[in-house]
Amino acid sequence: MKRRERRMANRFAPLLLGTLMAMLLGLQGCNSAASPSEAAPVGTTTAPQTTPNSTPAAGEEGESYVASGPIVVENQLDVLAQREGVVVRILADVGAPVRKGNLLAVLDDRQLTAEREAAEAKALSCEADLKDWEAETKVAEADCRRAERMREAGINTQEELDHARYKLVGSQYEIEKAQRELDHARAVLAALELELHKTHIEAPFDGVVARRYVRAGQKVASGERLFWVSAVAPLLVKFTLPERWMASVKKGDKVYVSSVLAPETQHSAKVVQISPVVDPASGSIDVMAELEGKPGELRPGMTASVRLRAPTAKPR
Repeated sequence: MKRRERRMANRFAPLLLGTLMAMLLGLQGCNSAASPSEAAPVGTTTAPQTTPNSTPAAGEEGESYVASGPIVVENQLDVLAQREGVVVRILADVGAPVRKGNLLAVLDDRQLTAEREAAEAKALSCEADLKDWEAETKVAEADCRRAERMREAGINTQEELDHARYKLVGSQYEIEKAQRELDHARAVLAALELELHKTHIEAPFDGVVARRYVRAGQKVASGERLFWVSAVAPLLVKFTLPERWMASVKKGDKVYVSSVLAPETQHSAKVVQISPVVDPASGSIDVMAELEGKPGELRPGMTASVRLRAPTAKPR
């Protein structure tokens, strides 16, 4: 009998242990679900978590738009040779600051200088001839007046009076001829002075020499590149905006410009030009802003980032 009872106890012991463990786990789950500190009240929702400094969604007030574009200057061009010649002197190299009219290089001008001196002498000679004929004409005028009075008095003949008149008219024609020769000589002199001036390669505006294409002793042809001169101010940045910004951006608005070299440095700029039309291919508008203050690390040719304020959404 005792043996049977022990056998029955061994058979039901695992079942009884499993039932007790299940009851304990159920009680623990009920206590956890009913905890007032962790359970959310009925009818409420949990607020979404926000990340500091997050960018607002598109179209929300306070949105900032970042565009990119090149930094340019208004004056930037290649200085070309205006006549052929041999470069005898280089007076400015790459990186040199220049003022408008400063000499950059000089071409050989010896032949032109000699021709100019000859033309100047010719002009002086023509001017002397003109003065000589003006004096002759005054004498002819006096002779003509005297011949007219003598003819009135019956002292000379009509032929002598006509001769005096013809001499006066001839002198007047010689004055006109001498004046034309003088004008031609002066025109030749002016043309040679212009050609002589072309041998002096000058800076077209204030700026800096960005490139030099020639060396001393090199023969250049008319129209050949000699230097590339670029202005350094004012700096302009060109960029494009989506067409939805057309009604929100206007001249005088502030934008902020930064470069890859110093992305944390923000330079203020003012919008100075806005395209009145939308590019149908890209659906964008062209905008230009002028940088204010010192340029810092910004240089012409850089690609800059431009940050704008968001357009304010209008209520419907």
